[in-house]
Amino acid sequence: MLDLIKLRKQHGYQAIPDIKNAKILSTHRGYPVIDESKCVGGCSDCKNVCSTNAIKVNPLSIDLGKCIFCGECERACQAGAIKFTNEYKLGSTGRDNLIITSGKLFVDYEKEAIESRKEIHKIFGSSLKLRQVSAGGCNGCEMELAACGNVNFDMGRFGIDFVASPRHADGIVITGPITKNMAPALMDAYKSVNSPKIVIAVGACTISGGVFEDSEALNRSFLSEIKIDLYIPGCPPHPLTIINAILDFI
Repeated sequence: MLDLIKLRKQHGYQAIPDIKNAKILSTHRGYPVIDESKCVGGCSDCKNVCSTNAIKVNPLSIDLGKCIFCGECERACQAGAIKFTNEYKLGSTGRDNLIITSGKLFVDYEKEAIESRKEIHKIFGSSLKLRQVSAGGCNGCEMELAACGNVNFDMGRFGIDFVASPRHADGIVITGPITKNMAPALMDAYKSVNSPKIVIAVGACTISGGVFEDSEALNRSFLSEIKIDLYIPGCPPHPLTIINAILDFI
């Protein structure tokens, strides 16, 4: 026992101390900066290489809800009109906020993306238990959600935890494009959570369908029936993206 105590002391405090101002690798692909003034007239190279139709031209915009952050648009744009930064705080309470237009800087996005409400903070501010539902996901987003609870990110220190049953939860976290087979189970999970409750959509697949948007195997009617409280884009989103979005929301 003494050896275990000594070992734990040697390890020290391993969690990121300041989760809201954590540093991330410069190679991480996060918030895109768009400068349409650099566009060459009539060029649609960025749009043509986008596999999820996240890019629109005239005017130029990127829908983070559809974007899989592959970087193909940045590489295709010879004029440099699209540049991805490593800014990872991408969560939003509004779907329209995820559409990034020319000249919209990250500092402006961060200020308006997440609307924090007093009633949410009052109910869930000190404790939030979530049931994660994988609605046909590839396990990418699911792995990042699991990483949120590891020793590095330690989401539990903020009172945010994933639970085994929707009966024990304050809300659900959805991943995956929502397949026909998982649609009834997703609705059952939602109905099993007592009110008031919140719904969080994680990843491009959940928010828009992602690369599976046109698949006949999907049933995304849940999203038209149930209000989404928080969108967390990415493919998959970084644990810092997930934790900061939830913290700002509650």
